[in-house]
Parts: sequence; C-alpha cells; structure tokens
Amino acid sequence: MVNTIPIEEFLQKATQLPVLDVRAPKEYGVGHIPQAHSFPIFTDEERAKVGTAYKQQGHDPAVLIGLDLFGPKMSGFVKQAEKLARDRELLVHCWRGGMRSGSMAWLLDFSGFKVHLLQGGYKAYRHLMQEQFEKPRPLLVLGGLTGSGKTDLLPYLQQLGQQAIDLEGIANHKGSAFGSIGMPPQPSSEHFENLLGMEFLKLQENRPLWLEDESISIGRVQLPKPLYDQMQDSPAIVLEVPRQLRVRKLAEEYCRTDKTLLEASILKIKKRLGGLATKEALEAIEAGDMEKMVDIALAYYDKTYTYDLAKKQRVLPLHLESLNPEENAQRVLALAKQHQLI
Repeated sequence: MVNTIPIEEFLQKATQLPVLDVRAPKEYGVGHIPQAHSFPIFTDEERAKVGTAYKQQGHDPAVLIGLDLFGPKMSGFVKQAEKLARDRELLVHCWRGGMRSGSMAWLLDFSGFKVHLLQGGYKAYRHLMQEQFEKPRPLLVLGGLTGSGKTDLLPYLQQLGQQAIDLEGIANHKGSAFGSIGMPPQPSSEHFENLLGMEFLKLQENRPLWLEDESISIGRVQLPKPLYDQMQDSPAIVLEVPRQLRVRKLAEEYCRTDKTLLEASILKIKKRLGGLATKEALEAIEAGDMEKMVDIALAYYDKTYTYDLAKKQRVLPLHLESLNPEENAQRVLALAKQHQLI
C-alpha cells in the first residue's frame, strides 16, 4: 500500500531513503529536491506529446498515450529502483503528486517496494522553500568593500557558535564580473532557492543569522526578494580594510588565473570603467601586473558599493588592520555584543 505523506515528513525520510523524482529531465534540471535522483517516467519529448494530446484531444486520449509510453518501460523502472533502494523502501514525487508519481508509486508498490508518495509533489516542496524566506529572522549582515575578506570570516563565525550561511558558496559565484572564475557552473535561481531553503531548515529561527552583504543578483541567480528586503533592513557590520591590503589579497587570488578569463571579466564592465581605464587594465593583465589591474577595477566596485551602503538602515563600521579571518571574526562578534545584536 502506497503511503502518502506531507512534505515535512518526506524531507525527514529523505535523509535515510532514496528519492525518485519522476518528472521529465528538463523539469529536474531547472530545480529539484537536492537529495533526489532523476527518475523520469517520460522523456522531455514524451511529456510534450502527452501534454499536447491533453490540450487538443482531452484527458482520456492523453492517458492512453501515456500508458502506451509507460508500459514498455515498467520492468526497467523496477530494475533501476532495485539498484537505488537496496532495502526496497523509497520516496517518490512528481510536480503535483498526480498521475506520474501515482503511476510510478503503484508500479513499485506492486513490485514489492515500500513506497512513500509526496502529497502535493514538488510544488509543495517549492512552497515550503519559499516560506523559509518570508519568515522574519534576526539577520546580521557582514559588509565591506571588495577584498575585505567577508566570505573568509563566515566559517570562523560558525566556529564561534554563530549561525552563518555562505550565499556565494551556494550560488557558485563571488558576486562580481570576476565572480565565476574558478567556480563550478551556477545553479538556476530556482535550484539556488532550493539549496538555500534546505540550509534555512537547519537553523534555529530565533537565533541571529550572519549573511554576507549582496546585491539581489549573485552572478545570474537571484536572491529571494523577501530575504533580500530583510537583509536591507538588518544591521550591517561593515569591515573597513586598508585599500592596499585589499588590492594585494585580490591580486594574489587572480595571479594564477588564465589571462583570457581576466580580460573577459574586465570587458564585462568596460562601459562602467571607461575606455582609458579598460585599456590600462587590459595592458596590466598582459604585463602580469595584477595589482594594477585590481586597483583599476576597485575604483568602480568601491564606488558602487559605497552608493549601495548608503541605502542601509543601520551601519556599524569596524576598522581592521589585517585580513586575518580568525582574529577579525572575534572582533566582529565583540562589536555585535557591544551593540546588543547577539
């Protein structure tokens, strides 16, 4: 007998059991439950065929076409499921918890598996993820000009007992024209929300959460608007690091980067840098003078961040003389305690 369960129970069981996402590959690629295996009942083309039949001919003809496509694959589905679920217990979902997941759940239940079916499907999961970003939370924002070492502080804040999430790490992007260098491909905005929402589920809602200051876009992914708005209204501790230290830090990071990638990044901000600065930055890259290239790029990024910082409600500056992340994390916490933020 198939056991239909709500999303909260489904995610709890997903820590121990395999999850089969029976939606089409294209749907899975846009976003999915992070633990889920792609286990499509139809290919993208087959899904389109059934959908077209439903629109043009109605429910019953579409069902028959779907059965014709599903039938020859049934033994293969059972064999694949046996490889994924050694103990013959698993979780299944589709988009809405309708015919696709119902058919797969029936087949696997008939074949001797213990099957848990997600009530409401992936749509229920997406609703739960979006709920996480709408909840009011005590956020603390870690700000600072490019090269201030904000991201480096987050794991040290966690070591000191704080809740912190690395948004750029989840987005696979460092948030600037250079942000994709050395990073894996970015997820879609939808899947970014899924990954971030799963991190939020691990948190204690009444305790402060540290996030790095970001614009609403991190590369090509978008922060959820309700979360971004909360970040804008939350206290920000802004790291003030001498420019030369920031230049040196970034130059060291980029000195091992392929020149063509750096040139492409400079060209992305050509209009904002201006023709002369762009020419000088490209010449610096060619000459291997990373400090000069970084110094030119920072003229744009510092101006942009200073402008955005002026929009924040509450800003607490913290002057630092080094980029030691362990020491700086301790100083950040001391300032937060001084102002009764934690």
